[in-house]
Amino acid sequence: MLMRKVTKVGAMQRLARQWRQDGLRIGFVPTMGFLHDGHLSLVRRARQIVGPKGMVVLSIYVNPMQFAPTEDLAAYPRDLARDTELCRKEAVDVLFLPMNEEMYPADHGREFSTAVVEEKISRCMEGASRPTHFRGVTTVVAKLFNMVLPDVAVFGAKDFQQGAVIQRMVRDLNFPLKVVVAPTLRESDGLAMSSRNKYLQGDERRQALVLSRCLRQTRERVRKEGVVAAARLRDAVAAMVSAEPAARLDYVEFFDPETLVAVEAVEPGTQMAMATFVGRTRLIDNIKL
Repeated sequence: MLMRKVTKVGAMQRLARQWRQDGLRIGFVPTMGFLHDGHLSLVRRARQIVGPKGMVVLSIYVNPMQFAPTEDLAAYPRDLARDTELCRKEAVDVLFLPMNEEMYPADHGREFSTAVVEEKISRCMEGASRPTHFRGVTTVVAKLFNMVLPDVAVFGAKDFQQGAVIQRMVRDLNFPLKVVVAPTLRESDGLAMSSRNKYLQGDERRQALVLSRCLRQTRERVRKEGVVAAARLRDAVAAMVSAEPAARLDYVEFFDPETLVAVEAVEPGTQMAMATFVGRTRLIDNIKL
């Protein structure tokens, strides 16, 4: 079956309704494009879940609502021709490319004025550093769910808090679908795959490895010591990051992976997440300790 490209919301909804009427399961992978192997691993997971007779939809939409005015919306990497070919090779059934005009209509008095906001677990970490971010994420994901009508949606674990926020939204608003958070894929040297890795210049690529190094060394320390004060671990991470000339720590947090509540005594099973600027590039990563 040839991959279809769909750009209209109504056309996507009609397809999805027909699939459901025909008894076909729908797997969905929402992305902002500039695809890498991490994204493609989510497509494979969706295919595994819905089976060879199910339908897999991948969307590409660089969502302006989740970028603050000072962030990299205009510069966010894009390569639709390459993304399209990768989707074809991965046997995606539909590449969904919604347009701003339909995502956030503003014509003929139809100004977009509705948002979906999670009020609790979205406020820490990424929510504290990027206060408008999750409002944009939950709004666009809710809209995409209503367009694609998936049985299952697959996200990557690199954005741990995002996965938790979306799972909470699905639970709280009774979306009839399952959210799957699939493991983070890494480069051979340990750097988590990310579209923003393209921004790293010269020696910044090597210095970016400080994120995965901090995660590994913290996990080993907790494994050896059993229980460690979060303050001591934060100091150790800050020291490692500051040793790299181009790196600047945004945050590091230790928290319960179910509730996202920060803990002061870190033990095996605690989740660790961090965000670090390397040059002008902001990277995130996380690990279960």
